[in-house]
Amino acid sequence: MEPQAAWAREALADFERHLRAERDVSPHTLRAYMGDLGDLCEYAENVGVGEPDDLDVGVLRGWLARQHALGRARATLARRTAAARAFTRHLHRRGLLTHDPGPLLGTPKRQRDLPAVITQGEASRLLEEMEAEGPLGLRDRAVLEVLYGTGVRVSELCGLDIEDLDTERRTARVLGKGGRERVVPMGAPAASAVEAWLRDGRGALMTGESGSALFLGARGGRLHPTSARRIVHARIGEVGEVPDLSPHGLRHSAATHLLEGGADLRSVQEILGHASLQTTQLYTHVSAERLKQVHRQAHPRGSE
Repeated sequence: MEPQAAWAREALADFERHLRAERDVSPHTLRAYMGDLGDLCEYAENVGVGEPDDLDVGVLRGWLARQHALGRARATLARRTAAARAFTRHLHRRGLLTHDPGPLLGTPKRQRDLPAVITQGEASRLLEEMEAEGPLGLRDRAVLEVLYGTGVRVSELCGLDIEDLDTERRTARVLGKGGRERVVPMGAPAASAVEAWLRDGRGALMTGESGSALFLGARGGRLHPTSARRIVHARIGEVGEVPDLSPHGLRHSAATHLLEGGADLRSVQEILGHASLQTTQLYTHVSAERLKQVHRQAHPRGSE
């Protein structure tokens, strides 16, 4: 249900234009923020807010308390708090709010669960034992090799064009979050899998809709992230003794294995395209947990 009051509709429309034109947020972030703020404005109407200047910290806290009572996850509450802050800051700058209540809001601490990863042996088994026959098989092998071999996000993988690859230097130019471009290294197995796909597979799927997309769907268009996720789950399911994992799990595994191999945090941050080193530091905890597990299993007094 959308807010009915004219002030709310006008304020939301103006803020959406701001996000599109001035902040250049991703379509996913735009949808999430506008959904959150539509809910906020609907709540504000119900508690008697008749104009933007009536949006005070009490209204914002009441809305967030309602979200908490509905059982929203910490990450959702943190995002909705950020959306409310950005919205009231924008209204204040537009002169529609005399005082900005956003800075008075506390931010719910997000729970950072350790990401699921596979071992280096399981990764090798997956990539060595999966079948790669026919155009789709060659594509699927290349998809998994690139996801694991470079640590790119699934959206970044699907956004790759043929010209983004430098096969001689074995690198790929990736457009990441916030429009940030980076160059990531690609190992020999991933490069060989991509070359085999381009040489023997892509032409069989190519149509007038293919353009310069590196990876294609079964109908010839650019491979969609949803399809890439299905490919990863299906291919892992075909190989025994490898836990099911998403493309993001392969990215987590790549980062963890880099650190286990001696890579420094700054290098891993650059490869993954993390804006903050704090995000990359999560993987040090994953590696520590792995070491503790090995110690418990291997040391004669590790389980005592």
